[in-house]
Amino acid sequence: MTTIPVIDFSKLDGEERAHTLAQISKGCEEWGFFQLVNHGIPVELLERVKKVSAECFKVEREEAFKNSKPVKLLNELVKTKKSGKVENVDWEDVFLLTDDNEWPSKTPQFKETMKEYRSELKQLAERVMEVIDVNLGLSKGYIKKVFNEGENNGAFFGTKVSHYPPCPHPEKVNGLRAHTDAGGVILLFQDDQVDGLQILKDGEWIDVLPVPYAIVINTGDQIEVLSNGKYKSVWHRVLSKPDGNRRSIASFYNPSLKATIAPAPELLVDDQKDIKKNEMELTTTYPTFVFGEYMNVYNEQKFLPKEPRFQAVGTV
Repeated sequence: MTTIPVIDFSKLDGEERAHTLAQISKGCEEWGFFQLVNHGIPVELLERVKKVSAECFKVEREEAFKNSKPVKLLNELVKTKKSGKVENVDWEDVFLLTDDNEWPSKTPQFKETMKEYRSELKQLAERVMEVIDVNLGLSKGYIKKVFNEGENNGAFFGTKVSHYPPCPHPEKVNGLRAHTDAGGVILLFQDDQVDGLQILKDGEWIDVLPVPYAIVINTGDQIEVLSNGKYKSVWHRVLSKPDGNRRSIASFYNPSLKATIAPAPELLVDDQKDIKKNEMELTTTYPTFVFGEYMNVYNEQKFLPKEPRFQAVGTV
């Protein structure tokens, strides 16, 4: 069975640093996804996150989901005995946590636990970005600086708390439609009992099997641009399942909406090797753009092919 790489992040600081860097490089370049174990986030904290997110869904979200658009559309499709699938919806309950939006308030210890978790995840994201800097031959902190508009602290760090409840007709509705992620580095704490996440590799959908307490890392569209296409964002989806309520907590380290995104100059390709070095033309297929403009396009085209999104954003 083909599985995405599982990497021991603790070995980054020891004698196996070079090997671990190479593993992460391969994970980024060949897979776009990999799982980190021994990443430094306490198991005790991850257990608390599991507990409060499950309680939050039960206390504050479950009833509303039963009356949600996906449930109503699926029921209509089954009732009319039509073939095909429910389109343009996902069998997902989801809400977003940021530093300045309103969080669920009825679940004990939810805010305290998730605030602590987000702090840990943001630090892990920045460590992963530093590893990507090293592997791409960029200066330390390059990606973080681009995402934060230089020295400003403008990068966006959001956490999407999702549940995929049991679906009575999983063949008729997507858990989450196939897409690539718009932003930078994504860190997922997925359910360790219920699977469903798949990535597209070499034309085949491959399961991202649960590994207890692992953090699944994937790179988004902006890392693809910064790396000049070396680390491509990868299509992924979530299948609906007849049993189990799958938890999925994805945190996104994205650029500021005002950040200018372009391939790193060091990674531009020499397209004319037969002429003098000072006359070389350095080429890229990616435009230079402001991230906010990209998001405007992405929000309209998230589930469509990604290449036209890059073409649609104007050059700065």
